Amino acid sequence: MDLHACVAALEVLKPGESALIPTGFSIEIPPGYEAQVRPRSGLAIKHGIGILNSPGTIDSDYRGEVKVILTNFGKRDFLLHRGDRIAQLVVVPVARALWEESPAVEPTERGSGGFGHTGK
Repeated sequence: MDLHACVAALEVLKPGESALIPTGFSIEIPPGYEAQVRPRSGLAIKHGIGILNSPGTIDSDYRGEVKVILTNFGKRDFLLHRGDRIAQLVVVPVARALWEESPAVEPTERGSGGFGHTGK
């Protein structure tokens, strides 16, 4: 679902700045689920606007207002009006892992190579 800005007045997000933008509502997420706040592709490509911690997680026990950490990665000021679509929200199940300590992990062909190690 779309998230809309609930700002009192026009806000200007300057290049390199981040701001916590209110949405004007709270939600109650059932146990075993989380809500993920994700960027909008149109804002990203047209204005360089993204979400600093993407995806942002809203835990099932959070009861405050939903807010979005918008960041201007672009080169121009971004004007934010009340009602503008600023992000998307997806509700998904959360897997709970039971951890078991082990002296070693099973080897794989890849091993510990990371950060582009497997190719282009």
